Amino acid sequence: MNILFTGANGFLGSNVIPLLVKNEHSVITLSRNNADIKCDIASEIPILPENKIDLVFHAAGKAHSVPKNSIEENDFYNVNAIGTENLCKGLERNPPAIFVFVSTVAVYGRDSGEKIDESAELCGMTPYAKSKLMAEEFLQTWCEKYNVKLFIFRPSLIAGPNPPGNLGDMISAIKKGKYANIAGGKAKKSIMWVEDFAQLIEKTVSSPGGIYNICDNYEPDFYEISKTIASHLKKPAPKNIPYFVAKSLAFLGDFIGEKAPINSLRLKKLMSPLTFSNQKVCNEMEYKPSPVMEKFMK
Repeated sequence: MNILFTGANGFLGSNVIPLLVKNEHSVITLSRNNADIKCDIASEIPILPENKIDLVFHAAGKAHSVPKNSIEENDFYNVNAIGTENLCKGLERNPPAIFVFVSTVAVYGRDSGEKIDESAELCGMTPYAKSKLMAEEFLQTWCEKYNVKLFIFRPSLIAGPNPPGNLGDMISAIKKGKYANIAGGKAKKSIMWVEDFAQLIEKTVSSPGGIYNICDNYEPDFYEISKTIASHLKKPAPKNIPYFVAKSLAFLGDFIGEKAPINSLRLKKLMSPLTFSNQKVCNEMEYKPSPVMEKFMK
């Protein structure tokens, strides 16, 4: 296929594009720099090639940060929502057959829960979640108008080489010997391997389209994740902090503010299971998730 890949220089692009090229797909990259098409879709409508694009993989977006003011909040809407609209305006002259949007499980707005599926209420209230949901809603209308098959992927925590976000922070802390689990790190989390997006892209051709949670079948807890990473890095197994100590530190963090390593909200998230169901994507797209914990050791 001829594939347009947005956000090509990000975590997904650096891991997925080489696999697509290896499988003999033609990939056109779009990013603000170092790409075939240089464009900031938050403020520009991209000028796209005349030749037919079979599939758009829209991974460009803003994530992995907590906004400190209204300007930073607006950045989420400019990139994730308006950026998606601008991209589609550039595609209107020659719409693709398939559009894949990388959304997030954050749209559910849940700090805890088990086997949450696609029928769950969408309660995400952060600028990140709300801007992704706005993009989802726009794309459903746009794709229906232009007869484009739409796939909305809502991935869980994404693992792979040099990941961003919370997992990247965990790896960095383990490298420095500064990571510790709380009360045994027993909270389970859903996780997926980044390279699985290449498999999913190829399966879109024979699949009907829809909204899908994307994650591994296996749900490790924080202890297993951190211990596996430490073993891979040849570092000592992370230490453990008793809950009463963590609760005291979190209470102190509530007063200190942003610079505190932990507060009551973060403690609640670390202590609560948050897992998602991948039954729909496995059934409808015959998705075979990579075993993430085994991948970590390679």
